[in-house]
Amino acid sequence: MQPFRGSRAVADGTVTVHHLRHDFTRIYRDVYVPRGTAVTPRVRAQAAWIFAGSATVLTGYSAAALHGARWIDTTAPAEVICHGHRRAPAGLLIHNCHLDADEVCTVDGMCVATPARAAFDLGRRLPRRDAISALDDLCRNSGLSVEDIELIAKRHPRTPGAVRLRRYLPDVDAGSESPPETHTRLVIVDAGLPRPETQVPLVAYGREFAWADMGWRRWSVLVEYDGEHHWTDRRQRAWDIERAARIEKLGFTVVRVGSELLYNRPGTLVTRVREKLREAGAPI
Repeated sequence: MQPFRGSRAVADGTVTVHHLRHDFTRIYRDVYVPRGTAVTPRVRAQAAWIFAGSATVLTGYSAAALHGARWIDTTAPAEVICHGHRRAPAGLLIHNCHLDADEVCTVDGMCVATPARAAFDLGRRLPRRDAISALDDLCRNSGLSVEDIELIAKRHPRTPGAVRLRRYLPDVDAGSESPPETHTRLVIVDAGLPRPETQVPLVAYGREFAWADMGWRRWSVLVEYDGEHHWTDRRQRAWDIERAARIEKLGFTVVRVGSELLYNRPGTLVTRVREKLREAGAPI
């Protein structure tokens, strides 16, 4: 199920030209996967490495996928760094920029930007919300720290977008478990409200039974993002009801957020959170 170079497979007798055309899907010129293979960001990264050649280094979303990031759009192009100017095919971004030796590692035999360098390349290129979402994801799933990214940014101060990236870093939080959680947190922070703690532990009888998406333990206010599975999965819904009862018993107030509220009525979201914080005694 791994990407492969079609011409080499034909030369080896592994497949015929007829089978290559009918039983496989081309990702890039002369790079194929079996028909029906899900072209995930990781598969696309592997295909890009084969297409671009061993002198290239995977970076951006491609490196993030190989380092364990989970929330990557499957339509996002692969990204490689190589010297010189080459025309990029559809679905591939080619960057010509400098890499220090310690900014490259090996993953499954491929040259890949380290998590810190991948974060640097993503953060300096993407719009703020997308950049912070990508960095939250990469930090959570690779063990990367904001300090690691800061070191790379200081090393390459004149690289385009580096200054913008450094402005984003204070808002990066590895506690976010999904892009909507990141977006919710940013709406709250951008409105001037106190920055919430992420993954707030919920303790009953001396034991943690769950973690809230974000909140303020000082004022016993929580904010929870409910994705679709909270409504469509019967087991999840049953646990949500039980969990809500336990949280209420602990004395927490919960502001629940769905996609419609977050993306269509962010002002209402802010108003609800502000009201609950004020009722709890927060000086806002």
